[in-house]
Amino acid sequence: MPIAPGRRRFLAAAAALPAAALARPARAQAPAAWPDRPLRLIVPFPAGSTPDLVARAIGPQLAAGLGQPVVVDNRAGAGGNIGTDMIAKATDGHTIGLSINAPITTAPALYGNLPYDPRRDLRPIAMAVRAPQLLVIAPGVPARDLRGFLAHVRANPGKLSFASVGAGSGGHLAMVELMAREGLQMEHVPYRGFPQAVLDLIAGRIETMVVTIGAVLPQVREGQAIALACTGEKRAPEVPEIPTLAEAGVSDATSYGWSGLFAPASMPEAHRARLEELAVAGFREPAVRAPMEAAGFEVMGLPAAEFARFIEEETNRWGGLIQRLGIRAEG
Repeated sequence: MPIAPGRRRFLAAAAALPAAALARPARAQAPAAWPDRPLRLIVPFPAGSTPDLVARAIGPQLAAGLGQPVVVDNRAGAGGNIGTDMIAKATDGHTIGLSINAPITTAPALYGNLPYDPRRDLRPIAMAVRAPQLLVIAPGVPARDLRGFLAHVRANPGKLSFASVGAGSGGHLAMVELMAREGLQMEHVPYRGFPQAVLDLIAGRIETMVVTIGAVLPQVREGQAIALACTGEKRAPEVPEIPTLAEAGVSDATSYGWSGLFAPASMPEAHRARLEELAVAGFREPAVRAPMEAAGFEVMGLPAAEFARFIEEETNRWGGLIQRLGIRAEG
């Protein structure tokens, strides 16, 4: 039986109703705003530490751009590995972190059972700061320049000791690299922190160490510790009279301690990119730079791509050194 034109129009309209009914809610549903609650910024070190200082300087800039508070959460332990693992494992979309070189570039080579993989589980947001270190000696060591000190160590193989805050730390690896290049033998004495190591250096219980400038600057200025070289590419403004390693006769040995912002791999790329944009701009702000520069750091503010290349170079250099020399974490 032929269908009347009016009925055909009714059936066609009725058939289209389910699709239209399904399509309307999809069109009406707007994408969820992000962030829709405060962000957690994990710092794998205690309050008052250098990474904590950096996090609290950049946090307000991120908060202003995101329209949500950024809450610093200090999760110290295991040389930064515990907090860095928490950053890597976060899946809530509202957790980021600020870590340093050791948990990112050397921990994978030092620990056989590291619970995270920096390359797989973390995404760089922006590099924050870097700082050179000083090679210092006790006042009783009979040398006043780097070449004289190296000659003294060669003349006394195995009789001198150097301090660090643990295997794989920046100071430890910088000294180990120098020893390997120069054919030196010294005993490694690990400490839990720089303060006690500096006290033992002053007392002559250890002969040398590579240490952050801020940790030993008062003692250097008072003559209680003798600075022989700076590990940076150029002289440090805090001690412009101290030559770089290259100026002192050891080339291609620059090294820095550094920190940067990271997102877990689970965070959507658009959100990570937004954080990168805010962080890079934030590190240009005088209010952010001032406290970090006052503490002796060079503010970098490198975007993610440059930061990722830098991390890869650091991982290859220091991770390769650890593997070549068979260095293992103590304890």
